[in-house]
Amino acid sequence: MHFSAIAQALAILTLANTAPLVAKKLLGTRLAHPLDGGLLLFDGRPLFGPSKTIRGILVSIVAATGGAPVVGVAPWVGAMMAVTAMAGDLLSSFLKRRLGRAPSSQALGLDQLPESVLPLLAGSQALSLTGLDIAVAVAAFFIGELMFARLFYSIGWRDEPY
Repeated sequence: MHFSAIAQALAILTLANTAPLVAKKLLGTRLAHPLDGGLLLFDGRPLFGPSKTIRGILVSIVAATGGAPVVGVAPWVGAMMAVTAMAGDLLSSFLKRRLGRAPSSQALGLDQLPESVLPLLAGSQALSLTGLDIAVAVAAFFIGELMFARLFYSIGWRDEPY
């Protein structure tokens, strides 16, 4: 197992997934334009919902790209992992809307897996992650996300405690 590579990957995932929450806390609704522009699909539900913003995507990519060298990873790896983390988050939101779930509602597994598995697979070669490394990192991200969600809720970074 490559513990340092797992730690690097988790640091980038944390930056990519936390930066939009920090931006929301600092900026409120300023520059928070919904990525889907309010588009409703055939089922009458939003494509992604109002909580998925252009600002969130951009802040995620900038934070992970800038933070990657701090943890010893090339900026392009940070950018790639952020893009795929946000793609996973958008996939999760898309599926939750199709299932009739409200924005920011909890869907255990669906909330954590796409935004961790996709970027870990995307960064696996650059970080020399094995299948076991990816499994350990996904498990750590899953547990960490559940633990930190309550903390982020208590300090006002999340709208829901999960």
